[in-house]
Amino acid sequence: MSRPRLTRRGRIALTATAVLALATAVLVPVLTPDGGGDERRTTLVVPEGRRAGQIYRSVDEALRLPAGTTVKALATAKLPLPKGADGNPEGYLFPATYPVDASTTPAGLLAYMVSTAHQRFGAGQHGGSSATAKDTADAALHRTVTIASIVQAEAATAADMGKVARVVHNRLALGMPLQMDSTVNYALNRSTLDTSHHDTKTDSPYNTYAHKGLPPTPIGNPGDEAMNAARDPAPGDWLYFVTVRPGDTRFTATYAEQRENVAEFNRNRAAATDQG
Repeated sequence: MSRPRLTRRGRIALTATAVLALATAVLVPVLTPDGGGDERRTTLVVPEGRRAGQIYRSVDEALRLPAGTTVKALATAKLPLPKGADGNPEGYLFPATYPVDASTTPAGLLAYMVSTAHQRFGAGQHGGSSATAKDTADAALHRTVTIASIVQAEAATAADMGKVARVVHNRLALGMPLQMDSTVNYALNRSTLDTSHHDTKTDSPYNTYAHKGLPPTPIGNPGDEAMNAARDPAPGDWLYFVTVRPGDTRFTATYAEQRENVAEFNRNRAAATDQG
């Protein structure tokens, strides 16, 4: 996803009033002389599922800064991340439309994205004041955000998110490897429908073919619907799914049915290639 796009999943429009209420130092409107005395302001759109590296580049572009400026700002940004994130904001840069102006800084904008994620995800509501309670809540949040990021990347439609989340939960409960192509793509810093046998041998903790359990961090930044699905997945015994054709994602509990569905997917792709 190289171009910002508006979708209906997890999108919120943040008004100037909301910005001032949450982060006055971050996005204070500034009047910039332009001959007419009008205020200059633009927006930065962060789509659901956008990876942190892509967001950093978008921030550089929106603020007209040299490439790599936002990445360098991470060292001093002091982002309010949960302990499990280990300083990595992946998953906590909430997808939204953010106003930016002449006063906006990379560190301030990233902090505002993380603060927005805390609000939307209900972070900090750990039901106790002890360090142990907070650590437990942080770990639970990090697990949920990681699952949500996979759901965001894997679900073909918003309607499928609850089912994809259930597949993730079911596989984790059974000790099965997740075998999600999206996590391999994250390890290889790409996005594709084609995952080869060689790809599944990639030496990375994000390779969920080779490693059981969740990857160490989220693989993108999920929106509200993916988070809701991760928290409350649809009921079902599914362990497999594949999008056979646009609008037709098949979920099944048996490997035999999955193989049939994958074969149909491959036939459809081959036919599309021949026609193209």
